[in-house]
Amino acid sequence: MSSLASGTGVARPDAPVAFAPPLIGPAEIAEVVATLESGWLTTGPRVAAFEQAFAAYAGAEHAVALNSCTAALHLSLLAAGIGAGDEVVTSPLTFCATANTVVHAGGTPVFADVEATTYNLDPDAARAAVTPRTRALLPVHYAGRPAHMNALMALARRDGLAVIEDAAHCVEGRAGGRKVGSIGRFTCFSFYATKNLTTGEGGMVTTDDADAASFMRTASLHGMSRGAWTRYAPGGRGDYDVVMAGFKYNMTDIQAAIGLHQLARLEERLARREAIWAAFDGAFAGLPLRRPAPVGPGDRHARHLYTLLVDERSAGLTRGALQQRLSARGIATSVHFRALHLQPYYQDRYRLRRGMFPVAELVSDTTLSLPVSAAMTSEDVDRVIESVHASLR
Repeated sequence: MSSLASGTGVARPDAPVAFAPPLIGPAEIAEVVATLESGWLTTGPRVAAFEQAFAAYAGAEHAVALNSCTAALHLSLLAAGIGAGDEVVTSPLTFCATANTVVHAGGTPVFADVEATTYNLDPDAARAAVTPRTRALLPVHYAGRPAHMNALMALARRDGLAVIEDAAHCVEGRAGGRKVGSIGRFTCFSFYATKNLTTGEGGMVTTDDADAASFMRTASLHGMSRGAWTRYAPGGRGDYDVVMAGFKYNMTDIQAAIGLHQLARLEERLARREAIWAAFDGAFAGLPLRRPAPVGPGDRHARHLYTLLVDERSAGLTRGALQQRLSARGIATSVHFRALHLQPYYQDRYRLRRGMFPVAELVSDTTLSLPVSAAMTSEDVDRVIESVHASLR
């Protein structure tokens, strides 16, 4: 029984536990209603307020709100000058958007293996992957655990590389005592429905580079010199110039209305996820499953994904079998991730094969993510714990 016990002690098949239910409160709902009643729904004053508040939270000079972390990664790569013939060293243990955006920018993703304890990009492996064509490092803060940014930043300084962080899982993170969002040249965040801070869909880039922030704002709105809010707000000018072949990557005020209040309660909700995490750690300590390792000094884990590694030899069943047993008991789980060099597109285009990145493959083959959300009740937590124990019997 967990430290958050409800006292029920019974797994109830009629009450499924969702994988990552969003926690949307009255403040978010009221702000969305106010936005709808304002008559201004697209990029406008609430997006500007959200950007300002997020930049302050991350400790960055600028924050650019976008419609996804994918858009954030793409524009960051373009702002860093990545193009044809350029290589970007990144992790194979990530969602496909991380590498896809390198391809969209015209560059070549080069994978390097992950560390056996953190599942983050191994700085030594990254160093070995750097060639004269390398222009950037793209570390991923896997599951909310910050990568070894001190080592990666030192490598970047040595070789004159841009650092673009994929912090889709790591809004609250700190690395080496520094806030994630204030370390690399660009840091990209996701506000997808399952994320710790959600706007339904959405993303953000933080940077201290004013010119890059200006470029991304223009590129996110078709390459127009002025967006709708600056054209149609009181005192605005209606004309504009198209200065580049841009994209449709902007965030709306409806999304920002949710984000403003999600951000205001982010630390409070992190504390709830930390309590759930601690309950899982205590309850699973004696099981034949590999649990997440503790973070190092000066680091803060964002507690986005609680991942178990299921080794069939020690656990007595495969990851797939455990997932099926939990599903039968109403517990939703997920896999993060099938390593990208095992995906057909990357295998075929870049001639990648199994055996090239053994640590990433081990995690890819055995990892299972359990539900963790500030929206989970104590009964939900107990059900997850009891169901994991029961599924291993």
